[in-house]
Amino acid sequence: MFNQPMLFLFILLIIGFIAKNQSLMIAAFSLMVIKIIGLESKVLPTVGAKGINWGVTVITIAVLVPIATGDIGFKQLLDAMKSFYAWIALGAGIAVALIAKNGLVLLAEDPHITTALVFGTILAVALFNGVAVGPLIGAGIAYLAMQMVKIFQ
Repeated sequence: MFNQPMLFLFILLIIGFIAKNQSLMIAAFSLMVIKIIGLESKVLPTVGAKGINWGVTVITIAVLVPIATGDIGFKQLLDAMKSFYAWIALGAGIAVALIAKNGLVLLAEDPHITTALVFGTILAVALFNGVAVGPLIGAGIAYLAMQMVKIFQ
C-alpha cells in the first residue's frame, strides 16, 4: 500500500501543508484516497485524460459568473475597450491561448516532457504560491523555446 507513488504523493501533501497551498493538499490527498480505496484503475485514467479539460471548463465557468449574474454586460465590455489596459489584456488572452495550443502539440509529440512540466508546476505551486494551471501553458512556452533553439542552431 505504501509504495513509491504513495510516498511521492505524501511528500507533495507535506509540501502543500508547509507552503499553505490548499489546492496541492487537496489534490495529493484525493489521489492518495483514490489509490487506498482501490479506484485507481477506474478513476485515474479518466482524470488523467480529461482532467485538464474539466479544469479549464471549471475555470471558464468561474470567469463567466459575472456575466451570468449581470455584473458584467455589454456596457461594461464596451467601456472596458476604451482602456489601453483592456487592449493589452485582450492581446495577452489571445497570445496565451495560441501559446497553449502549441503546448498541446508538444505534449502529443513528446509526452515525456510532461514530467518536467508537472514538476515545474509543483515547484511553483508549493514554493512560490503559484496556481496549477501551468502545465499546458508551460508546454506551449517550452514548445516556442524549442522552436527558437532549432532556428538558431
